[in-house]
Amino acid sequence: MTSALLGIDIGTSGCKALLLSVDGDVLATSTATYGFSQPHAGWTEQDPALWIEGTRKAVGQVMAQRRDVELVCIGLSGQMHGLTPLDKDKNVLRPAILWNDQRNAAEVAEITEKAGGLEALIGRTGNRMLVGYTGGKIAWMRNQETDLFGRLRHVLNPKDYLRFVLTGELATEVSDASGTGLFDVKRRVWASELIETLDIDPSLLPACHESHEISGRVSAAGASLFGLPAGVPVVGGGGDSVIQTIGSGVIAPGELQTTIGTAGILAAALDAPTPSPDGRIQMFCNVSPSKWHAMGVSLNAGGAMGWFRSVLAGAGRDEELTFDAICDAAASSPAGARGLLFLPYLNGERCPHPDPTARGAFVGLTARHTLGDVGRSVMEGVVHAFHDIHALMTLMGIEGRVIKASGGGAKSSLWRQIQADMFDCDVVTTEGAAEGAAFGAALVAGVGIGAWSDATAASGTLKALTRQHADGSVRDVYRKAHHIYRGLYPALSDSFSALADPAFAD
Repeated sequence: MTSALLGIDIGTSGCKALLLSVDGDVLATSTATYGFSQPHAGWTEQDPALWIEGTRKAVGQVMAQRRDVELVCIGLSGQMHGLTPLDKDKNVLRPAILWNDQRNAAEVAEITEKAGGLEALIGRTGNRMLVGYTGGKIAWMRNQETDLFGRLRHVLNPKDYLRFVLTGELATEVSDASGTGLFDVKRRVWASELIETLDIDPSLLPACHESHEISGRVSAAGASLFGLPAGVPVVGGGGDSVIQTIGSGVIAPGELQTTIGTAGILAAALDAPTPSPDGRIQMFCNVSPSKWHAMGVSLNAGGAMGWFRSVLAGAGRDEELTFDAICDAAASSPAGARGLLFLPYLNGERCPHPDPTARGAFVGLTARHTLGDVGRSVMEGVVHAFHDIHALMTLMGIEGRVIKASGGGAKSSLWRQIQADMFDCDVVTTEGAAEGAAFGAALVAGVGIGAWSDATAASGTLKALTRQHADGSVRDVYRKAHHIYRGLYPALSDSFSALADPAFAD
């Protein structure tokens, strides 16, 4: 029998399960997709039952592929910040409010004021309370759904709800707790004084562990539901945005990670907690107890490409315009997309502009632009957003000598080359990184049972698959384009705010 680790990632659009040998080889993967709802402009919700059914399917498929394995540990990951509310009987009260939901701007302002202002809030947690963080959603529920809030007894993030169903344990770990906005990231504990100040019952929040610590074991009910052996240990795991860094081998200063999934993430590992002065760069606990995690999140990356494709599909070109076909068309367009820029703020934005009213825009569009130009401008717009985030990181002393690319977008050689050219550095993909957070979750599970001594040792096993160098001939084009790009949000923000008027909604 082959000893194997199971990584499970509860994503926004599907659940991915991955089997990894204790030697670091991927044995099997499977993904089960599901949808989400947007009942009002700026709202994004999901029925937690979809996560459970998706997990059943994905786990069942990988275990069927490799009946010769002995499962020794399970690691969990998932979309961060999602409010999953449970009542006293631990039943779900309402659909989960997801990470990219923008409804609670008023509550975020209220929390910041109660905390004593932005500087005081960052002093208590290491972060500002962003729209989308779990803490603001708790306050929104209290203000807007009073009857349901009166029945609220437990608040879990998505992967932690899966842990509960799998093991019967109510728990979280430090990286996902960091994304609630109610966690003291420097001390790696709940920010109890802030929670008291905000009049939030601390019993709503689960016990918190380090990411590699065993936080439960597969229960008899979980074994029956998911087709897994009872008693298998389950580690704390990690929020997807954080745990993907170990899966890409980003563990040392000077390394950056880009993740192009539904959202876009630029991240770096830190040896010490270093808050961003204005909180626009998020500082979370890393999945390694001795490290922290700096990241900026753009709410729109692969999701922008998905939107673009769906618009074309609606025009009757669904079958011919696959993701690869759009990338092929974009490759025919030169760097700079013939003077066409795309602002990717389709669902508002988080970093570098924490603005739920931000909107997407094509700027510079002319009659001569082709499908390839428009497709390339979408891809470049996502990387411009990364470059915008990196400008804030440099103020914190975070260097970027190499980028390690991950997520679905890393499969595109063009998207990787655009990153290399715009950042003027090498872009590398590593073995397993394309598998995303499920791969990182499996590595953390291995650390939890001693297959690797720590996260650094686990990430050290990864091998480089591709390496792309910057093309110096397009350096000036991208510098000029990015200078123009950086001026667009300030110029358009008042218009975006005006267009958020309810008169234009729904």
